[in-house]
Amino acid sequence: MTTATVQNTTSAARRPVSRTLIAAAKGLGTVVTVLLLASFATFAMGAIAGSSPGAVALGSDATPEAIAAFDASVGFDRPLLVRYFDWLGSALTGDLGTSWFTGIPVTDSLADRLPVSLALAGFALLIAIVVGGLAGVIAGTRPRSAVDRGITLVSGALSTLPPFVAGIALIVIFSVGLGWMPSGGYMSIDAGFGTWLSFLVLPAIALSLDAACEITRQLRTGIVAAMEENYVTGAVVRGLTPRRIMFGHVLRNAAGPALAVIGLHIPRLIGGAVVTEAVFVLPGIGDLARDGAMQGDVPVVQGVLLVALALVLICNAAVNVLLERLRPSSSRGDS
Repeated sequence: MTTATVQNTTSAARRPVSRTLIAAAKGLGTVVTVLLLASFATFAMGAIAGSSPGAVALGSDATPEAIAAFDASVGFDRPLLVRYFDWLGSALTGDLGTSWFTGIPVTDSLADRLPVSLALAGFALLIAIVVGGLAGVIAGTRPRSAVDRGITLVSGALSTLPPFVAGIALIVIFSVGLGWMPSGGYMSIDAGFGTWLSFLVLPAIALSLDAACEITRQLRTGIVAAMEENYVTGAVVRGLTPRRIMFGHVLRNAAGPALAVIGLHIPRLIGGAVVTEAVFVLPGIGDLARDGAMQGDVPVVQGVLLVALALVLICNAAVNVLLERLRPSSSRGDS
């Protein structure tokens, strides 16, 4: 191998890494920009709502003088932009303010509730990837068969079910009817892994249905299309095993749309957790946001929205980096 050939090979091998780093940098820039805009919009909406910290904290019996004094003590009488930049500076250090209603720091409330929501959304995403991925591979490798039609029919029907309807149906069948799972509530993992998991299974299944069905459809379509490509025919002619063709070539090209679907469904999983947590009485950030909104507790709602948005943006940026790595040109090192 000549020196020029070695240099070309080394350069080609570095291109996918450079492209991935560029995608990661773009994703980070998008996360920061959107977070700044969204944080200001969230803060401005709280100000437009006109909720007074003094009125919320002191109750309806408080005098106007007492309310005004309380508002001044927390800086509510200052201009909006001054309050926003103070809040943003504190948020960057992990201080999201204090609940007007309970006096508890918002960061502490989020630290208590966030693990529940992350466990629910993460478990739902895992179910969607595993079940949707398996169903998509089975249907895609058996196009136009009875199995393919059955999977397509079932996934199409289940995708129409909203999470709260699926949740109620699961409770009726597996909790009330069969008594296999608790109908609601939550126990921490300190109570035992099995007990902790039993409280998450039904809500995670209800939350994962839409994403699992969409992954199934996209992966099935991608595999059917990839199996008709010339490179698959060439791999068969070269004597590669079906397993190597599927996992080494077909899935790499067919998984892109399914992975993009995961990125699109992450906001739905986090947002849908609000409704699902209400159905299954889970003490997550959705429950915290609902209570905060009903009480007019603006700092709590702002904190939950900011954290939820950050999670969505970070997850989408990670998915975009994975998509960049899965690009066929990335594997070849083409420019």
